[in-house]
Amino acid sequence: MQMRPGDLPDIAIAVLERVRMRAPRVHCITNTVAQAYTANMLLAAGAVPSMTTAAEEVGAFAAGADALLVNLGTLDPERGVAIDRALSALTGQPWVLDPVFVDRSATRAAFAASLLGRQPTAVRLNRAELATLARGQDQAGFAAQARSIIAISGATDTVTDGARTLSLANGHPLMAKVTAMGCSGSALLAACLVVEPDRFQAAASALLLFGIAGEVAAQHARGPGSFAIAIIDALAALDRDTVLRFAKVTA
Repeated sequence: MQMRPGDLPDIAIAVLERVRMRAPRVHCITNTVAQAYTANMLLAAGAVPSMTTAAEEVGAFAAGADALLVNLGTLDPERGVAIDRALSALTGQPWVLDPVFVDRSATRAAFAASLLGRQPTAVRLNRAELATLARGQDQAGFAAQARSIIAISGATDTVTDGARTLSLANGHPLMAKVTAMGCSGSALLAACLVVEPDRFQAAASALLLFGIAGEVAAQHARGPGSFAIAIIDALAALDRDTVLRFAKVTA
């Protein structure tokens, strides 16, 4: 579906309203340092988190969830097994790959490349991680090859499906000062994929909402600690007027 950059704010608030109404269940295989914060951010958005990585039950949790997040931040043998079992248990639910620190470890990069072969619905990563996995391709070419939405975070976020691309200039530098912020953004992306069948629009909506929540939170924060709380409140309180006022979207 063709869309103009100016269409995204209305699309995004409609997506958020559907998340709040449906309360999708998102199972998160994520960083040990990120679990509680990511859960609280999902709850603020209106979704329902679960976090187990236990081999004997992760498949059941993934099968019963509406979406899955696979984050490689603290990749250990237990999480490697959990990821395989969770993905094997999916029956068509969307899933998001967040290949944290693949630029730091060849072993991790190889594992992430194998997960790309299992066709994640979306991949959320930064530019260093993109350079490692894309191997010289630009983001649109990488999206086309992976058959996934590629959502790149940075000072300006970019979302592409290989044919459509949007840039989002929302967010605040304090977002880089709080651990689990990226994990939470990827979890929100997973929740949005549940309620929006256009994967590109779902991913762009999630990044826009997350960035705007960060800007709103920064207005009330005195530093990283108070910001970490303020963005949870900001996400929970996001409304149409705020999204329309803050959105900075270009093609």
